[in-house]
Amino acid sequence: MKIYLYDTETDCIGSGSLSSAYIQTQLHAAAGADVEVHISSVGGSAFDAIAIYDLLKKYPGNVTTYIDALAASAASIVAMAGKQIVMSKYALLMIHKPMVGSGGNADELLKDVQMLNVVQSRLAQIYMDKSGLDGVTVNSLINSVTWMTADQALNLGFVDAIEDYSDTIINSALIKKYTDTAPAVYQRCINKILNKKSNMNMDNRELIERTTSVLDKIMNFFKKVVNKQTITDKGTLHHSGEMCEGAEVYQDEDMTSPAVTDTYTTAEGEQLAVKQGKVQKVLPAEASDEDNEESIPADKFKKPVKPAEVQNRLQEVKARLYAQNALLNEAKAALEEATNRLKKTREEVKNEIKSDFTPEGSKRSSKAKTETQPFFAPQSPLAQNAVKKAVGK
Repeated sequence: MKIYLYDTETDCIGSGSLSSAYIQTQLHAAAGADVEVHISSVGGSAFDAIAIYDLLKKYPGNVTTYIDALAASAASIVAMAGKQIVMSKYALLMIHKPMVGSGGNADELLKDVQMLNVVQSRLAQIYMDKSGLDGVTVNSLINSVTWMTADQALNLGFVDAIEDYSDTIINSALIKKYTDTAPAVYQRCINKILNKKSNMNMDNRELIERTTSVLDKIMNFFKKVVNKQTITDKGTLHHSGEMCEGAEVYQDEDMTSPAVTDTYTTAEGEQLAVKQGKVQKVLPAEASDEDNEESIPADKFKKPVKPAEVQNRLQEVKARLYAQNALLNEAKAALEEATNRLKKTREEVKNEIKSDFTPEGSKRSSKAKTETQPFFAPQSPLAQNAVKKAVGK
């Protein structure tokens, strides 16, 4: 059975064929059979939307909601009631803060504010139950008046599938999107987790709701824990484990761009031969004879300096300078931020102190406001005559 919640010239959510009373009669006529609810509405009554949501959730048959063109405001609440939510490739989903039109004194308006906050908490809980997002994220989306395309709604967990009139985007497609673009170290970890159960059906609709959030958490976890950094003379290398032969090294923090083929020198003097994003060879730093040179006379035991040793020393110094410059840049950025905050604070204080307020009946003219007072301006006739004599006028 199909139920259409399409706005008309006179009706929206809460009235006519889009009211909770009408939906109740439709569900009663369906008598437990599977139901498809097609939505194209700008919204309406939040309370009626919650009533429709409850009716669909309690319905014994399978309920699938379709966002055909628009599910905005209260209509988005109705859309969340489906056991599966399918959104048209070209549709939009919009959520925002509940509103009320009323008047009255301050006490009455304050009661309206309290009521709206309670209603928003209930609407947010519905979005949270569906998407799996936390309360802070959902309320920030509500407060910002968020418009979502089908792809955005799918990624955030508000819908389960996109209807693009060909193949439905399902759970396996989401996983493939992550694993295809992730570095090799992430792919191995993700595949290991997914392959724990050989009989796992990756197209199971029940898994779709949690897939995106779970993969995001996995990716973020490994980015924070696995990513290590080694500063060299040619920039910072990022890697997941110890820097040894066969280790994979990358140019960026996301570990998506393999390091270019070259020889890198660390701040400790180690030589790293990298080819196609993998460490081929690690040469330890040569022992320094600087301490012994002080105790041994310069005219004795003078060893010839080899060009290779000079090059190694230069590369080592270059790596150390690079590391120092990186620290200096961080300190510079922190200092600039502190300076900007200090300037902002001073401006705020000045704006609070500065005032052009003129008391009623004041004889100050507008000219007096614009003209600057001289650095030294004698006021009394005696002082003025003294100044004239002093300057010979």
